[in-house]
Amino acid sequence: MSAKIRPSKGAPYARILGVGGYRPTRVVPNEVILEHIDSSDEWIRSRSGIASRHWAGPEETVAEMSLAAGGKAIADAGIDPSEIDGVIVATVSHFKQTPAVATEIAHRIGAGMPAAFDISAGCAGFAYGLTLAKSMVVDGTASKVLVIGVERLSDLTDKEDRSTAFLFGDGAGAVVVGPSQEPAIGPTVWGSEGDKSETIKQTVAWDVYRDADPGQVRFPAITQEGQAVFRWAVFEMAKVAQEALDAAGITAEELDVFIPHQANMRIIDSMVKTLKLPDHVAVARDVETTGNTSAASIPLAMERLLATGQAKSGDTALVIGFGAGLVYAATVVTLP
Repeated sequence: MSAKIRPSKGAPYARILGVGGYRPTRVVPNEVILEHIDSSDEWIRSRSGIASRHWAGPEETVAEMSLAAGGKAIADAGIDPSEIDGVIVATVSHFKQTPAVATEIAHRIGAGMPAAFDISAGCAGFAYGLTLAKSMVVDGTASKVLVIGVERLSDLTDKEDRSTAFLFGDGAGAVVVGPSQEPAIGPTVWGSEGDKSETIKQTVAWDVYRDADPGQVRFPAITQEGQAVFRWAVFEMAKVAQEALDAAGITAEELDVFIPHQANMRIIDSMVKTLKLPDHVAVARDVETTGNTSAASIPLAMERLLATGQAKSGDTALVIGFGAGLVYAATVVTLP
């Protein structure tokens, strides 16, 4: 008779216990962007809704911004850093592929020896990390997991590319996920459409840059097919968002907050219209002053909504991330 593996014993459910964010000190208005591209402030605002963004300075590294945001999330959760036994970092702009920056963050934040790893899922990275953290808590492989979305996209921005130069910003957002006695993170609807992978991509691979003669190849940057991405986000992601509501058993009328990836104000407004969200639903529009921060955008927007009183503890929020891959993930959560 074969031996039986003992089942895992985790929490019945998981929830977000605390949230924190960090925005670099330098604020970059559209006027600075216009020094490098032939456009106008009016055009940028009408196309994206962005008026300014934050760019990190030399000392505001991926690790430093993560530590700032993660520390705030841990304090907000009311726990000691030593209680963290899992660290997940979602990013596409940590230039060392190994070791994972999550291990450095875990050590420096005082978490002891937790499971620690990075994930690359573009603008859906935070939502992916949140789903993994929930599974870790419920499965019993971790009790409290720090999930960080962090980007220094200014390092990957071609400041002379008229289609993307104005889009991206830097920053970090974080949450602590821990045990709950009632459902507080719903089922995740996630997936990918790899046939559209060319619509958002890095212009050249690292090895191309490495092997090129100096000046022959410009430093890798992010490029995208704006119209194709816009159509996909507006029409397909609204469907995914509705699926997440249905999976959680929540109607639009019961929703308190909507926190989509902060890609573009026009996309956000179109999704609100397609989902037929009632007027009482608070909608995150952090993109106006933060820009598109990819994996950091959802937790940064969540933190700002709570800090400004637009959302409150216990509210029911729909979150959805979508981007390069093309990948997506949506779920319903109870705000900390």
